[in-house]
Amino acid sequence: MLNGVPTQVSATSPEKMSPAATHVLVVDDDPSIRQTIVNYLGDYEIQVTALASGREIADVTAREMIDLMILDLKLPGENGMDIARRIRADSNMPIIMLTARKEEADRVMALELGADDYLTKPFSPRELLARLRAVLRRTAPAGEPPLVVGNLSVDLQAREVRVSGGAVELTAFEFDLLVALARRPGRVVPREVLLEEAGRGDVTVSDRTVDVHVSHLRRKLGDDPRAPRLIKTVRGVGYVLGGLGS
Repeated sequence: MLNGVPTQVSATSPEKMSPAATHVLVVDDDPSIRQTIVNYLGDYEIQVTALASGREIADVTAREMIDLMILDLKLPGENGMDIARRIRADSNMPIIMLTARKEEADRVMALELGADDYLTKPFSPRELLARLRAVLRRTAPAGEPPLVVGNLSVDLQAREVRVSGGAVELTAFEFDLLVALARRPGRVVPREVLLEEAGRGDVTVSDRTVDVHVSHLRRKLGDDPRAPRLIKTVRGVGYVLGGLGS
């Protein structure tokens, strides 16, 4: 059943995502959207648990290992923004937000609250699958060693950032932008590349989103915004990551 009752589906397909099935939690009050996601992801050997509201999320995550959540922004009772905020308080579970709203402010707010990506309704199931895979690649780098630039260390597996040994708390989007920069120390990375590697290609918010989050990164990493030494701006192009020292 789909109306408020968890639904689990797994299926086989010639194109498998991984040897062990990925488990996705879908929370959306529209039964047709839930069924579409269950059917499409099931064809790619992805196990899906579908809920109509956020009331059962805690029960499902307590008994199941969830790899990623697809979360509707507008839900009855507790809305998606509140749920994302609550989950981010104690979990790094990847979240893809679904929204029927096209306003830039709503999408930027979703990223600020820690969503790893968002998709505007109506959406293509094929695009949802592509974004899901991109998020899982970013959040599960499978043994890749930490990226070290000067006294900055980025642990890809644990999604932890340290400066001179001290931990730095970043949002999911800030972390992904930093990873894209840390993979190319000393090289200019265009804004569009940063957005592509962070899994967000929305043209409407692209430049502003990068600039705002780089500003946040500088502040959190102890980089002087008036004379940055760690993340430098290349006007009209993008950013380059240097080092704060050793």
